[in-house]
Amino acid sequence: MISNGADHPALPEAPASGAHSADGAPPRRTPPRRTPSWTRALERDPGMPASTWRLRSDAWEYLRFAVKRLALGSDDVDALASDSEIHRSLRALETIEMYWAGFGQRYVRTIGELLEDGDYRTAFDLIGRVVHRLRGDTVPDEPRDEHLEEPERPETTSDPDPRPRFEVLIIDETTAADRDTIRSEGLRLRSPADAFTYEFVVVPSADDAVAAVLTNPHILACVVRPGFSEHTHQPLSRDLRETIALARSQVSEGPASSHSQLASVQRVLRLADTLAALRPELDLYLMAGAHLEDLAGALTHRFRRVFWREDQLELHLSLLRRASHLYDTPFFTALQDHARRPVGVFHALPVARGGSVVSSQWIKDLAEFYGLNLLLAETSATSGGLDSLLAPTGTIKKAQDLAARAFGARQTFFVTNGTSTANKIVHQALTAPADVVLVDRNCHKSHHHAVVLTGAKPAYLEAYPLNDFAFYGAVPLDRIKQLLLDYRAAGRLDEVRMVTLTNCTFDGIVYDPERVMAECLAIKPDLVFLWDEAWFAFAAFHPVTRRRTAMNAAKNLEERLKSPAHAAAHRAQQERLHDADGAPAPDEVWLAQQLIPSPEARIRVYATQSTHKTLTALRQGSMIHVHDQDWEREAEESFHEAYMTHTSTSPNYQILSSLDIGRRQVELEGYALVQRQLDLASSLAQTIARHPLLRRTFRVLTANDLIPAELRGVGRPMPLRHGLAPLWEAWAHDEFVVDPSRITIEISRTGVDGDTFKHEHLMDRYGIQVNKTSGNTVLFMTNIGTSRSAIAYLIEVLVKLAERFDAALSRRHPDDRAAQDEPLPPLPDFSAFSPGCATDAALPDGDMRTAFFAGQQRRNTEHVFPEELRARVAAGERPVSAGFVTPYPPGFPVLVPGQVITSDVLEFMAVLSTREVHGYDPQRGYRIFTTPPSDV
Repeated sequence: MISNGADHPALPEAPASGAHSADGAPPRRTPPRRTPSWTRALERDPGMPASTWRLRSDAWEYLRFAVKRLALGSDDVDALASDSEIHRSLRALETIEMYWAGFGQRYVRTIGELLEDGDYRTAFDLIGRVVHRLRGDTVPDEPRDEHLEEPERPETTSDPDPRPRFEVLIIDETTAADRDTIRSEGLRLRSPADAFTYEFVVVPSADDAVAAVLTNPHILACVVRPGFSEHTHQPLSRDLRETIALARSQVSEGPASSHSQLASVQRVLRLADTLAALRPELDLYLMAGAHLEDLAGALTHRFRRVFWREDQLELHLSLLRRASHLYDTPFFTALQDHARRPVGVFHALPVARGGSVVSSQWIKDLAEFYGLNLLLAETSATSGGLDSLLAPTGTIKKAQDLAARAFGARQTFFVTNGTSTANKIVHQALTAPADVVLVDRNCHKSHHHAVVLTGAKPAYLEAYPLNDFAFYGAVPLDRIKQLLLDYRAAGRLDEVRMVTLTNCTFDGIVYDPERVMAECLAIKPDLVFLWDEAWFAFAAFHPVTRRRTAMNAAKNLEERLKSPAHAAAHRAQQERLHDADGAPAPDEVWLAQQLIPSPEARIRVYATQSTHKTLTALRQGSMIHVHDQDWEREAEESFHEAYMTHTSTSPNYQILSSLDIGRRQVELEGYALVQRQLDLASSLAQTIARHPLLRRTFRVLTANDLIPAELRGVGRPMPLRHGLAPLWEAWAHDEFVVDPSRITIEISRTGVDGDTFKHEHLMDRYGIQVNKTSGNTVLFMTNIGTSRSAIAYLIEVLVKLAERFDAALSRRHPDDRAAQDEPLPPLPDFSAFSPGCATDAALPDGDMRTAFFAGQQRRNTEHVFPEELRARVAAGERPVSAGFVTPYPPGFPVLVPGQVITSDVLEFMAVLSTREVHGYDPQRGYRIFTTPPSDV
């Protein structure tokens, strides 16, 4: 572990040249002046974009430690050899600092020159200033330093400014003097009255602009000046160069949708489109000197504003105003104002304003624990600056509109009872009795309950099983297409209303929603899609993961359907899929092709997200995002009815305000938080995979384990380990990918099951919380609140546990080891609805609602213990479940009302290690029908 030098004694004052030190020792010999080698080539990879923040921090911390040792005489000048860690760190930092505001490349070069000259004390002081700034400490003022040029003085003085700070990227080929002028002008325009402050990052080329927005998450605005060049001269890593090429290639090189065909305009448009695709939250501005009016007419739809080159004040004001729009939290601010107002409560809620609490001698500890603000903010009021969640017209409506902007939706709705309620709202709004809904059998139980409530008929889709690990993956696209084709062949395709899938699954399997929706719409162009993204809300704020969110896929698909090229491709494919008489080709022809939807297909997409699971929000805070072309005509009224059906008339205002402020956070720093989350997850996986003891005890499951070979692409098993470019490629092309923020480890060699590992070892012994386990796996999920310290603690605990299990294994009898290695039973597929519930004998949908309500009547059911039930099944009986049986987590039903109980189901349940099983009474057994549901 590298020390940061904080445990060393304070440095003595550096002696004057040629003088003796205070203790009489002669001064150290100054090495001869050399040309800094780090200015010639970047020998070491400066890090993939997702980990540059860590490389930058670690490099500065290491320099502080190493140069302090030089200054103290603990190391000799050999530490400055051309292949030393000090030189490698300086080479990497000189590239990295170009893309961050503050200290810059000249500052790094100055430190290198000081080290070359043997002035270790001054170099140490300059390095210390950077480390203090990165840590968020106050940097002490110092007298002017002759080693630094005047324009960089602001970065070396104290910065106690408490205002939020962001960075602005300027893209232009400039001289050093020009860059200094830009920074000086920015300083001149600052005012103490400004709510925010910002600093400039100036880069010369389009490549450098892409590198900057990928590596520096603090950038919130980009100013494009047409003088930029195309390619960088920086010695970037191979991964970063490949990522830049991928990012720039996603924008067409053909004529842009602009009235101007000037080459200069096209290159500006391509850069703007590239930056917007990478970071949609960025504000883009154009500053030009010639033909300003023509450019404004051609480019305004790409840029927030177009400025005359000399109009710095308007740019300054625009930057601050846009930051204020992102910072705005209308409902949270209104609730704060309400809490500060003196009011009289002649309404509900005795707890409001603390009325029933602060004067009580028995429960005043409630206020002491939660704080008085919680009580001051409790109210039933929907006026006075607040709003009604059921009929919002003020601050809640504005907060929801801001959330829609942040997540790329057309409409967004807040939900205060979790995504379980959000799912029921969408199902009720969009489906009706007799509609067929294609549902992933392994989706969350709320979807199954929603089907009962609506009376729609579920046709269950089977995900591929991962029998070695006792959990399911996702539903292959070919299975969805085949089922749609089966309904078409049976003349029942018009009954199919909606497709419901989980993206991403509990275990981190992620679909390609754009491809799934496109190919399904090619078979039935009016399908509605519900994507359960309970665990995927964070994905909207990273350029790689965003492409697989439902809202981004809907937007891209809608744009694609409008293009003439798409229409031509659709016509050509239809000729291959139909014969001369218009009859469809055999199913195998449809399954063998990537289907192209009609340009007339309707894009109707809904996503439900548990904001509280992966972003900042109080528990049960969720959102529904909508991208529905037929919203006003087909869905708005029914959606609001369903929303009012399931939403409390007394919603929790603290949950609502947390959704509002959580949206503010992700718009302002979501990219920084998500890329840090992914990087920390990658470091955890790599440590487990490389540590000699950990890899002998635990195995990190990769895409090769979690995705069958026939469904995998050609990418690496753990793309993020190898850089951002391989991850980008996999997420762009593979049918399924694995969420890199989730680490599933296989624990068979520990000799304990997942549930025991979770409760007795992780939680009870070390206080580490995990959510999901299977018989032989444990899932570790990172989030935007995960810290490096938390990762280090987990690794420390895993090492201790590995030592314990290793010792126990050596003492275990060989027969016990063999029993531990016995394979798990195969995961059961959905058997079938009983004949009385099935719609027909050919297709899988059934009437689960009738079975559910029949199962609530005690006279129709009995309880049977597992042993007797197994005997009945073995004797040829076909018992039918009278209710849901749902192991939790992960929360999907193994049995649903009306389902035939098979030996596979019972065998699976017999070895299940999950302690919490909803719908199964261990004192009474399974609840089954005594009479077939059709006869009830």
